[in-house]
Amino acid sequence: MTALVLAEHDNASLKAATLNAISAAQKIDGDVHVLVVGSGCKAVAEAAAKVKGVSKVLLVDDARYKAPLAEIVAPVVVALAPKYAAVLTASTSIGKNILPRAAALLDVAQISDIVGVVSGDTFVRPIYAGNAMATVQSSDKLKVITVRTTAFPAAEATGGSAAIETVAASDDPGLSKFVSQELSKSERPELAGAKIVVSGGRGMQNGENFKTYLEPLADALGAAVGASRAAVDSGFVPNDYQVGQTGKIVAPDLYLAIGISGAIQHLAGMKDSKVIVAVNKDEEAPIFQVADYGLVGDLFKVVPELEAEIRKIKG
Repeated sequence: MTALVLAEHDNASLKAATLNAISAAQKIDGDVHVLVVGSGCKAVAEAAAKVKGVSKVLLVDDARYKAPLAEIVAPVVVALAPKYAAVLTASTSIGKNILPRAAALLDVAQISDIVGVVSGDTFVRPIYAGNAMATVQSSDKLKVITVRTTAFPAAEATGGSAAIETVAASDDPGLSKFVSQELSKSERPELAGAKIVVSGGRGMQNGENFKTYLEPLADALGAAVGASRAAVDSGFVPNDYQVGQTGKIVAPDLYLAIGISGAIQHLAGMKDSKVIVAVNKDEEAPIFQVADYGLVGDLFKVVPELEAEIRKIKG
């Protein structure tokens, strides 16, 4: 049988996380279908059809799916799932909202946040905040899986020519209603997919220091801005900046941890970064145990000097 990947998108473009989920699906079953549920989202379906390795795209286009509410998207997944060996999606806030509900309705156990595929029924996933890896085997006929995107390479976005098949919308159970959303806008790269991330912690002391010190450094590097949970809980920055076990999982080419002590929950969200640079005044900070490069010093002196050097190199 075939694997089905629920696409994540904004009704205009396919999110990069879906490409990683497709790669995971290909390891389970070579034949992969993609499900696009949205409103005015034909362009998303066309983009999914071009992904190498995708053999079919199922399109559910209806005004009721303007927002990806779990209560109305899950029934679509449930209706299609029996035709497949596995249903997957990226382990993002949207994926972790929709798929558990679908799994419950299908009466199967969800396998969350996989980082490896051993076989069609056996998977590897992190436990204890990533300090141990569990190999789990599912006896369910249908596998419902969320994928840690940083653990799988992105499928090639071009090279495919899948057919697009229109699927009827499912009944709305009337359990929830989309009212509005407020999105933070930034010219910087999206945190989850950025190649460089500059994150600040409690050591930043306040939100104004994020703007004064961290944001200019991020702009000099062309980086996204992140934060530890401590910084978010203190109100320094919005929730969508949070990196860690209860925030976003990132694995950029370069991760700068500024004023972050390195609590285990934060490390779980960034320790797969290719190069980690830490700046902290406490030489005993746990962050130095995972850092490739560490600098013990006052971040309010170090960060401006670092920014100046970067801008000088860039000319």
